[in-house]
Amino acid sequence: MPNLDYAVIGNCAVASLVSREGRHEWFCYPRIDADPVFNGLLGGEDPERGFMDVVLRDRTGCRQRYLRNTAVLETVLTDASGGGIRILDVAPRFRRFGRMYRPPALVRRIEPVSGRPRIRLRIRPSFDYGTDAGVTNIGSNHIRYRGANAVLRLTTDAPLSYVTEEAEFGLDRPVSLIIGTDESLPEAPDMVARQALAETEAYWLDWVRGLNLPFDWQDAVIRAAITLKLCSFEDTGGIVAALTTSLPEAPNSGRCWDYRFCWLRDAFFTVGALNRLNATRTMEGFLRFILDAVPDGSGGPIPPLFPIAPGTTMDERIAVALPGFRGDGPVRIGNAAVSQRQNDSYGAIIMAATQMFWDQRLSRTGDVSLYRQLAAIGRHAEHDAFEPDAGLWEYRGRAAAHTHSAAMCWTALDRLGAIAQHLGLTTEAQDWERRADALKGRIIEAATVPGEGWISGVLNGDSVADASTFLLPELGLIKATDPLFLRTVEVLERRLVRDGIVLRYDHADDFGTPEVGFLVCTFWYIDTLARIGRRKEAREVFERALAWRNHVGLLSEDVAPGTGALWGNFPQTYSQVGLILSAMRLSRSWEEGLWRAS
Repeated sequence: MPNLDYAVIGNCAVASLVSREGRHEWFCYPRIDADPVFNGLLGGEDPERGFMDVVLRDRTGCRQRYLRNTAVLETVLTDASGGGIRILDVAPRFRRFGRMYRPPALVRRIEPVSGRPRIRLRIRPSFDYGTDAGVTNIGSNHIRYRGANAVLRLTTDAPLSYVTEEAEFGLDRPVSLIIGTDESLPEAPDMVARQALAETEAYWLDWVRGLNLPFDWQDAVIRAAITLKLCSFEDTGGIVAALTTSLPEAPNSGRCWDYRFCWLRDAFFTVGALNRLNATRTMEGFLRFILDAVPDGSGGPIPPLFPIAPGTTMDERIAVALPGFRGDGPVRIGNAAVSQRQNDSYGAIIMAATQMFWDQRLSRTGDVSLYRQLAAIGRHAEHDAFEPDAGLWEYRGRAAAHTHSAAMCWTALDRLGAIAQHLGLTTEAQDWERRADALKGRIIEAATVPGEGWISGVLNGDSVADASTFLLPELGLIKATDPLFLRTVEVLERRLVRDGIVLRYDHADDFGTPEVGFLVCTFWYIDTLARIGRRKEAREVFERALAWRNHVGLLSEDVAPGTGALWGNFPQTYSQVGLILSAMRLSRSWEEGLWRAS
């Protein structure tokens, strides 16, 4: 099976996946969770519509890279003569008129490398998840692609007749293509494209310059950080779990889900990564999004995920016109997990919001009013800690009292005690601490497997090996050096680890027994090895994990043991977060690194 050899460009409003050969195959318009007008990624082996590409006569090779420390993509196609073309792709993002300019648009500039290479331009959008081929109209210097509910305009200085007929022509000068909203450009396409490329490159270079980086693995962390930012929708602050829907977790598995929503379970770790990176604006927007999504605790169980913008339905349906990635479907739009009970959401909200009470960099810090809002959520957490739920892994056909969910409920009480103490509310702090201690004891007792002495993934139930138990020291429920946890690590290694790749669990679920490793679980395992004193081994596993990245340094959701092939939605936010946090934990300090280098 082909690997996920795609690069991503974006501007925190829209994003596009570009294949190694320079084909745009996934562009949701007019925002990252909308209808994919380029949907060839899910259109089968040779889709007739849903992409934008350049066909070079006698193409013999291709290579692709990001311009250093940016989200500007360069693809070079070579031909039999030794020449070829250079393609630069960007989603414009830079400051203009005192605010961030991030239009729902893509800019492509095509340059001849040498001679007069022969090319064809093919632009074939479709609408309503592939059901609507749309209508094409030609203007003076533009082409309008009109669907029932959306209109795209291509403005270009390439010959329009050659574009509409997909006819071959000789490229003896650079040509520029700007595709986006149905508006006239203020200047010539060449000038707009050159400005977008230059100013967007400058923006990203400046953004990276402000990051707090580890000494080791800087290139990997920079690429993960940029990709994490590309998964954010700046208008509201929401961050999607991935930019795609329905890339299967494993071949012919039916595990195809829409990840273009914001999951609360990711909140604590995403905020932690952004904090470590010093990406405060993105972090602040994300915190604001979370608190706006959950205004108070009076509404009962909290949905585990939210749309990144109001008014978006999350009802799950099948996009019948799209056969799936390489024909492997189904393609799902929306996500039925929104109706599930996932009790870990309470802790995720409070753990993420805790940052606001201590971080003086933020424009608005936490106060008593915010504490009261969180306290209402904390009371729900205490009440629901042992209630059966779908769990972190969103089981569709079963419910149980999961150890991770209960532990996250405990974190809600524990952090509320720390917040109350910070605010000078001593009596309330002591009350939260007392209740948290009582809950912790109940959880540890119920999760420990009788006669075996390790922590199961479910309470008062079967001996379930679950990778989420690697997180318990991170949450603070148990110390990493506790013999109970060390024994748990031994069991998880034996049952879940395959050559450094970690499965979520080893039991059958609604779709059978998992075949692939969930990438963030591998990073949890790496962090655990470092915590329990196996640091050298942790670095070795981390280096192996870095080798799973694709040709431009991106990770998806899953990786297959044995082959190292990437599967699942792409690029996966959780995977980028895991990489960043593990690199921060394992890296040498700058002082140590520079001292040894001198």
